[in-house]
Amino acid sequence: MSQPRIALATAAAARALDEDLPPLVEALTRAGAHVDVLDWDDAAADWGAQDLAVLRSTWDYTDRLAEFLAWVDRAAAQTTLLNPPAILSWNTDKHYLGELAAQGIATVPSTFVEPGMDAAAALQRFVDGHADGATFEFVVKPCVGAGSRDAQRHGLDRSDAALAHMQRLLDAGRSVLLQPYLARVDAHGETALLWFDGEFSHAIRKGPLLRRGDGPTRALFAAEHITAREPTAAELALARATLAAIPSPQPLPYARVDLIQDDAGAPRLLELELSEPSLFFGFGAGSADRFAAALLARAQAVRTSRPAASAAAR
Repeated sequence: MSQPRIALATAAAARALDEDLPPLVEALTRAGAHVDVLDWDDAAADWGAQDLAVLRSTWDYTDRLAEFLAWVDRAAAQTTLLNPPAILSWNTDKHYLGELAAQGIATVPSTFVEPGMDAAAALQRFVDGHADGATFEFVVKPCVGAGSRDAQRHGLDRSDAALAHMQRLLDAGRSVLLQPYLARVDAHGETALLWFDGEFSHAIRKGPLLRRGDGPTRALFAAEHITAREPTAAELALARATLAAIPSPQPLPYARVDLIQDDAGAPRLLELELSEPSLFFGFGAGSADRFAAALLARAQAVRTSRPAASAAAR
């Protein structure tokens, strides 16, 4: 039987920026796979020739969500796409945070403002429900967004700027997410926990990304300061509970759980990254090989389940 074929889906603008791509290609090749790196929107890409297609750095999808999800469905009809289409559709819109909170997951408190709503009234209700003084700060971000693009930190002294930010997003037909800014992130940063096939792999610390007075990044993602980190028992417990709440009958091949601390020092879910997360292989010894092994096992399972004539054709 020929080598399993695994495609890593990226975007033309992201190829040179994806630091996880070279080590993953190397690890998969060492493990015995044939690897193709393909742009998700390349009309000439033959997804049907692949045993697996894995999202790696499709980082421009936030401006083209409908087009991207249509591609997801087409690709999944031709090969095994990871993560699966239902998960990608669910996870690319941060309304999932409301669903997880309703299941008892300790999330950063989230308020959603939809196009057509009165932005000023919604902002006032949010402030009334959360503000604990004149120094209260909060974050405005789109519900469909990645890499801190279009996300900005605001204070009550500049609520006019926050309202203008909200209105710009709403006028573009984009739902808005409002969250209190949890100040411990300035000293503690974020903790991102990486999981492959439901097993914990490694964790990293991200320094604070949103600084007061800074506008939203115009790049594909905001610059990040990354270091390795050992998660606490509480962080691991919240991450496991979050993964168990995902609407999937089995563990996903990859997941990243991003946590920050609230004012009491307890972890809160900031984001659950199941679509195209950075995996930070450089900060977890052996992590690229662990992920490659998980993907190769899935590719071999796909081949085993495929009719013999179809497998021989490849």
